[in-house]
Amino acid sequence: MAANGTRESRVKTLLILGGTGDLSHRLLLPGLARLIARGRAPGLVVVGSGSRDWSQEDWKLRVTDSFSTEYDDAGKQARRELDAAVERSSYRQLDLSAPETLAAGLQGMEPPLAVYFALPPKLTLATVGALQAGDLPEDTRLILEKPFGTDQASARELNLALASLVPEDHIFRVDHFLGMTTVMNIVGMRFSNRLLEPIWNSLHIEKMEIVFDEQLALEGRAKYYDASGALEDMIQSHLLHTMAFMAIGPPASLGEHDLRDLVAATLRASSVPADYRRSTRRARYTAGVIDGREVEAYTDSPGVDAGRNTETLAEIEIAINNERWSGVPFILRSGKAQSRTRKEAVVTFRKVNHLPDGFTGSTASPSRLRISFNPAFLELELNVNGPADIFRLDRSTLTAQLHTSQLTAYGEVLEAVIEGNRLLSVRGDIAEECWRIVDPVLAAWRADEVPMDTYAAGTQGPSGWTTSRSSL
Repeated sequence: MAANGTRESRVKTLLILGGTGDLSHRLLLPGLARLIARGRAPGLVVVGSGSRDWSQEDWKLRVTDSFSTEYDDAGKQARRELDAAVERSSYRQLDLSAPETLAAGLQGMEPPLAVYFALPPKLTLATVGALQAGDLPEDTRLILEKPFGTDQASARELNLALASLVPEDHIFRVDHFLGMTTVMNIVGMRFSNRLLEPIWNSLHIEKMEIVFDEQLALEGRAKYYDASGALEDMIQSHLLHTMAFMAIGPPASLGEHDLRDLVAATLRASSVPADYRRSTRRARYTAGVIDGREVEAYTDSPGVDAGRNTETLAEIEIAINNERWSGVPFILRSGKAQSRTRKEAVVTFRKVNHLPDGFTGSTASPSRLRISFNPAFLELELNVNGPADIFRLDRSTLTAQLHTSQLTAYGEVLEAVIEGNRLLSVRGDIAEECWRIVDPVLAAWRADEVPMDTYAAGTQGPSGWTTSRSSL
């Protein structure tokens, strides 16, 4: 909704800065294609931009290629929608190092206009800083990819620059990992079940673990990834936001103010315990095999500077210092070149205070709730009396499927921007809090206060890590 209470107009033009790049090709345009094929972005004009000297035909071939998967599954009407979107699209060569060129390039586009910064963080900051308020057409929305800045200071600088251009309600700091489906699955599960909400606190929960491990190795992304690493790439944004939604108190409504105020309060109470050798771990993969495919060591990959000492697996412990969560460790982990892909949160409940003598079997195993984000399902692990021996407790798992979106993660992001729905847009103060939490860890790692472990590609990390802290 607009500030005056009236519904904002849908975006009519989407300008992608960095439209010739990998993010646009692999994720943004395919996500948009699904929106278009389902009739959920009617009449949208897509304008790509970049420094390359592309013709209009070059750009339309790129858009068609990015739309190809959706074309394969499309019916006649959907193909007509996709064809029309390709025909409407256009390309503008823009030099982001020249502010006057960028300002001129923005003129003449039909408003409301959304500008998507599909750019590296430092280039985004420089581009935003070069713009003046009068350079933007009226009602322009600015869309920024994570990470928002490179530390807390630069995030604050970026927020100030953005505020000089457009109102806060026209700024969309997007986190595709935390799409509408993921958030609503968490919130719906937590707050609609009396079985869970009264025990969702430190009295009954021993720890929470949030993990994003993937089998993918570097896959040609050295230019970006080697300058960030697992902590900045995944934990600083995606996993901290997921943790916050797992930890918030009950919202009064599903409105953007209620939910985001709770997220902000949770992150303000969060920190990494200062003994970083105990509360954080990092590692980098060496040569190995993933699903029968040989993978070279990270430091041998083209474009990697071994001197950067970039980690490909990171794990940190978060303490949330409030009444609900005091004493409960939140363990956030993300790694590349793992033996299997896992995108999940695991809640480990405390053991019962007393179990009558006489039971055998799984008497020491706590109950666990596992929430998988992709595919979307949950599993509740319980101890139950076994079928063969009434006195033996066996593990049993109750499983439920969760809602799965018809859109891709980026499709959900783009639909929210087009419709002006800011529910999952990261608020400026929240972006700064995320950096506040991890900045001390990054400084300690750069000073080599925490050792860099190694693990073979295709394993779940260093062998010593499996015996402590994480139960995943």
